[in-house]
Amino acid sequence: MKRRSYAFIALLLLLGLSTAQVNRISIATGGTGGVYYPLGGGMAEVWSKYVPGVEASAEVTGASVENVRLVVSGEAQVALGTSGVVVQAFEGSGKFKGRPQPILAIGAMYPNAWQFVTVAETGIRQIADIKGKRVSTGSPGSGTAVMTRAILKTLGYEPGKAFKEFRLSFAEQVSALKDGTIDVGAWSVGLGPGSLIDLATTRKMVLVCMTPEEQKKVSAAHAYYKPFTIPAGTYNGQSEDCLTVGTPNVLFVKADADPELVYQLTKALFEHTEDLAKIHPAAKTISPDYVLQATLIPLHPGAIRYFEEAGYQVPDNLRPKK
Repeated sequence: MKRRSYAFIALLLLLGLSTAQVNRISIATGGTGGVYYPLGGGMAEVWSKYVPGVEASAEVTGASVENVRLVVSGEAQVALGTSGVVVQAFEGSGKFKGRPQPILAIGAMYPNAWQFVTVAETGIRQIADIKGKRVSTGSPGSGTAVMTRAILKTLGYEPGKAFKEFRLSFAEQVSALKDGTIDVGAWSVGLGPGSLIDLATTRKMVLVCMTPEEQKKVSAAHAYYKPFTIPAGTYNGQSEDCLTVGTPNVLFVKADADPELVYQLTKALFEHTEDLAKIHPAAKTISPDYVLQATLIPLHPGAIRYFEEAGYQVPDNLRPKK
């Protein structure tokens, strides 16, 4: 009887300990046709494997704007977002005017390129050709939508006036371009997402590039949109370099997230970047050097602790104000 009692108590203790040790981390990403979701899945694998007691999973979301809400509300613990949205959220500007959000960064991960895409039969070859056309600016609440609207407005093309606006996800844009429902679709994403590879493989895809003057005008108007070139050969049938703008993607958490947990997540992430690079080539830029160069909001104290322990000097502008 005593042995049974001891065994039962031991089982209860074991169950209690295992339950207490599990820390479920939800990673807010984006749609399945972009880079956020597969990359977030890779992060979930790394954290579940290398951070004791953590079970992480990537969640499909509406991307950047929605991801800020999910993190601040506690529905997600970590999220990816474009710098334009993340900076606006942190400062309380743009989409978040007058409502600064309590978020801090783990760091910039990789650059997004703005990719404006059509198919050959539309005859659209430059941005000026979109007048009167059907243009998808990206799904509501996404960094793509924020970036596309900002770029086109800067260049003098007002949604609903200069062109008919659609608000579609990456996967929906591919389908709509194939069946002729829209003339142009926008992607703010790392190079080579599955949705564009699919389109370039099955149809004669055309990148609608910026002129040097357009590139300079957009970069001058928006500090977080930098000149970027999509190299020739990135997509099937692309014979020339394509001028556009890019913006860093940021991994962020709520400002009051547990510093020890953020430290462990940051450490595991940057010590196993080779695991992520096997999942998606965009992860090849993930490094402490890129974080310190490209991050545009302050880092979380847990992340700062890791970078300093790894021997990096964190500049004052990336330290949260006390």
